[in-house]
Amino acid sequence: MTRLSVNVNKIATLRNSRGGHVPRVLDAVSACIEAGAHGITVHPRADCRHITHGDVRDISAALAGCRDRVEYNIEGDPRPDWLAIVQEVCPDQCTLVPVVPGEITSQVGWTPGPVANNLPSVVRDLKALGIRVSLFVDPLEASIELAAQVGADRVELYTEPFARAFAQSATRCTSEFETYVKASRFAHSLGLGVNAGHDLDLENLSLFKTLPHLAEVSIGHALVSRAVFKGLETVVREYLEVLS
Repeated sequence: MTRLSVNVNKIATLRNSRGGHVPRVLDAVSACIEAGAHGITVHPRADCRHITHGDVRDISAALAGCRDRVEYNIEGDPRPDWLAIVQEVCPDQCTLVPVVPGEITSQVGWTPGPVANNLPSVVRDLKALGIRVSLFVDPLEASIELAAQVGADRVELYTEPFARAFAQSATRCTSEFETYVKASRFAHSLGLGVNAGHDLDLENLSLFKTLPHLAEVSIGHALVSRAVFKGLETVVREYLEVLS
């Protein structure tokens, strides 16, 4: 079964829109764990517009008693403050994600070139702490090769193009999905594990879960949006049922 890691960024976004502590991110984490989620994902950004460093520490403490069954995944660009908090809490997995200035959400994966020059040392330092490292990439051979070259353990395939194609037509969806199948098989051939995330939902996940070698999906926006009406535990269980 493909593992589900729930991204709780949107809970923090709602809290921060009003200030204070409601809704509590830790309550969301507890609900996800109670429903059977395999992991919790956060993405602390430089502007702290959703998850804060305090959240990162609090979630780490909350997961301390169940890390044998619930993994902690921290996403982000490898800037100094991000690396410092990661080294402090030592999550199970770090997903390195490049940042485009002014972006609302992640919109591009790593590509070979100067922007990736510091990745080998970052990956080496994280792995020395026992942290599994995943690189957020588009489904392109050059980017997947980059992940292998810098020593990453996994890639996380950026799935927004697949989600857009799924919404447009069956023909475009089939063609786009085949791109991901080839990418996943190529990653596997290089010894890389395969994760995926971005705009996956209950509908398109019914197809995407059939991707060869898919180990984990990270889902936040669609899951939390549905949870507003259905309840968080209920929706986490819906996603787990689809993945099963």
